[in-house]
Amino acid sequence: MEFDLENPLTSLKEYLSDEIPDLFLSESDHLPSKNFLRCLKTSADFYVSFREEAISCILQAQYSCNYDPFIPYLAVNYMDRFISRQEIPQGKPWILRLVVISCLSLAAKMKNKHFSISNFQEGETGFTFDTQTINRMELVVLDAMNWRMRSITPFSFVHFFISLFELNDPSSSQPLKDRATEIIFKAQNEIKFLEFKPSIIAASAILVASKERFPSQFPSFQRSIYSCQFVNEENLQKCFHALREMVEMEWHESVSETMSCTGTPLSVLDRHFTGSESEIITHGSAVPEIKRRKLNLHSNKW
Repeated sequence: MEFDLENPLTSLKEYLSDEIPDLFLSESDHLPSKNFLRCLKTSADFYVSFREEAISCILQAQYSCNYDPFIPYLAVNYMDRFISRQEIPQGKPWILRLVVISCLSLAAKMKNKHFSISNFQEGETGFTFDTQTINRMELVVLDAMNWRMRSITPFSFVHFFISLFELNDPSSSQPLKDRATEIIFKAQNEIKFLEFKPSIIAASAILVASKERFPSQFPSFQRSIYSCQFVNEENLQKCFHALREMVEMEWHESVSETMSCTGTPLSVLDRHFTGSESEIITHGSAVPEIKRRKLNLHSNKW
């Protein structure tokens, strides 16, 4: 059966009723290690570069192989969880390619999609891996994730949060979901969102989408989500503002590109964001110590 990121636990009927508390209780088991974000934001230049290049390779695969976008998303989830717990040797660039291929292969298997290794054995990398090597690396990744392949992601909570809203037009739930989905996809690439639980990212993305699409109903939507017993209001506000900042930055970049092509002056911009919504979030500067397993390149595990 194909894994559904929107419903990682069981059937839709059960998910909407009895399993909601379990979903919120289990989501922390599907996150990178706790100190990984702070390490990335302070001193771990190697892991920042490794993550950026790995995501670039994964997204490249999406475009070249025309994958369902949920496959790369799941692959990045696996990759983040893996590198947050596994020490990656430096000076061995082939490891990045092997990790990317293994995470994509695992994600494709979960989505019951064909994965062709040959698509990643060509190009300028010069790295070629046999099936046995990739299978061994998959086992290393799975071990680091404690074999939790049915990842709980922000998509697992979208339907639940939208169900809390009293929409004036029920048909508007789909465009709201579509916009929130776009925001969730884009947020995965940014390091700062690794600190938030999937449920918080989902709730924040829906609020950002609702503020864009249905501004008159936004206060009502906000109250509905804030009243949810599973949501931490402080983290929700922090994530919401960070997502708004991301969205408006993207919008301004898009407008700037258009202006450079058309020559239209920037003074025509008619979109306004409040200072609180564009506030940049900063974090502490303490450098944490992260304990990772050493990657034994000669192990029989892969």
